[in-house]
Amino acid sequence: MPERSSAQSGKDAELQALQYLQQQGLCLLAQNWLCKRGELDLVMLDGDTVVFVEVRYRKHAQWGGALASIDRRKRQKLILAAQFFLLKEHRWADHPCRFDVVAIESTPRGTADLNWLQDAFDS
Repeated sequence: MPERSSAQSGKDAELQALQYLQQQGLCLLAQNWLCKRGELDLVMLDGDTVVFVEVRYRKHAQWGGALASIDRRKRQKLILAAQFFLLKEHRWADHPCRFDVVAIESTPRGTADLNWLQDAFDS
């Protein structure tokens, strides 16, 4: 069986994260929302809170794994994209917001461990 491309693995991870978060009661507002400031993987609603979800997938845990891959520069890009989203999508502008991370890592067994970190960083 051919090895999956990293782009396809990323899409699969996003779908897995979306399904998991929906099972937890969150509702999808936008997926792969693009703007000049970057991309938001998932924008979801948790009660009345707008949740900007960054999905990170790593096949191997070396170099710190999925959670460690969100450095200061990546957080700044996410914050700018989220601000742009709230400017463009006026109906959500007065809602509380938070940034979550869903980190998915392959295991030696061939399964994927999913770690949902709520309120992962501040804007």
